Amino acid sequence: MTNSELPRWATAIALPLLNLLSALLVAALVIYLLGESPIESLGILVNSAVLNPEGLGYTLFYAATFIFTGLSVSIAMQAGLFNIGSEGQMYVGGLGLTLVLLMLDSSVPGWLLIPLAIIGSAVFGAAWAYLPGYLQAKRGSHIVVTTIMFNFIAASLMNFLIVTYLIPTGQQNPASRVFAEASWLPTLNKIFPILGETPLNISFILALIALAIYGIAVWRSAWGYQLRATGLNQHAAHYAGISITKTIIVAMLISGALAGLASVNSLMGSTHYLNLNFPAGAGFIGIAIALMGRQNPVGILLSSILFGALIQGGFDLSLEKPNIPTETFIFIQGLIILFCGAMENLYAPALARLLKRN
Repeated sequence: MTNSELPRWATAIALPLLNLLSALLVAALVIYLLGESPIESLGILVNSAVLNPEGLGYTLFYAATFIFTGLSVSIAMQAGLFNIGSEGQMYVGGLGLTLVLLMLDSSVPGWLLIPLAIIGSAVFGAAWAYLPGYLQAKRGSHIVVTTIMFNFIAASLMNFLIVTYLIPTGQQNPASRVFAEASWLPTLNKIFPILGETPLNISFILALIALAIYGIAVWRSAWGYQLRATGLNQHAAHYAGISITKTIIVAMLISGALAGLASVNSLMGSTHYLNLNFPAGAGFIGIAIALMGRQNPVGILLSSILFGALIQGGFDLSLEKPNIPTETFIFIQGLIILFCGAMENLYAPALARLLKRN
């Protein structure tokens, strides 16, 4: 039995779990070397991020953003594209959202303003992903190179626009003015008071809807078949009558739109203004989400919650255990990316031999 002959449950569940456990074991060793108990630290993290209702609210709040960036990377991967530009696309998506709100939030009612701002974030994110997609499809420019470059361009552009045009007169903080309250997303603690004063809002519901649409579109539609066929073998897809150019460009447009939508959660659901570096690495975490979740809707959801729990639990753990700096959790995220990405088939040969014996 070869790696490719492993049953679906083994590649979708067993391998990701083994890779995740490996990353956590290395992380436990690091925590031990820092002079703390890995078991006690894990207990604090789980209690803070999952068992405590308010902590769970924050975990799901972070997860809402990660679902969108994970979907952004996943939809591109289905077409055989490695979009590393979700960070920049999310950043520019936030600009689109902000421009809509700054122009309309004083005159348009909330029931119309919120959908318009959400559309603005998706349009700007898609527009920022269009050129890398076009260059890949028409000129053969490698998508990894162009999307990395566009991340830097987006950061410089946003810095210029915020500092030059969006800072209110007399303000020193590099941020736009606060959006009108009509544009603030409803929080879920009004429905579930047990969540406490958390910023968890309806963007989490939107993220779940996006997951469902993604699953149906990719695995239950003709377009999804064309997308996956292009990702598996472009030559075969071409001979089957599929337009490779169109598929690549459309996949990148959707990927950029999803990354742009990731800005809705933090800007309209939490801070209520545009500030420098608000993505805070969420686009790059989306890469880990897509790899660990195997581009599957359920896997993306669970991976997003895991990374949300690491962030939420990491804050409290660092407060209770000063020997464990917050950077440790960036290291753990890197370990998960390493084991679930570059070393994703580490256990495949051994698992194949084990299943063959049985």
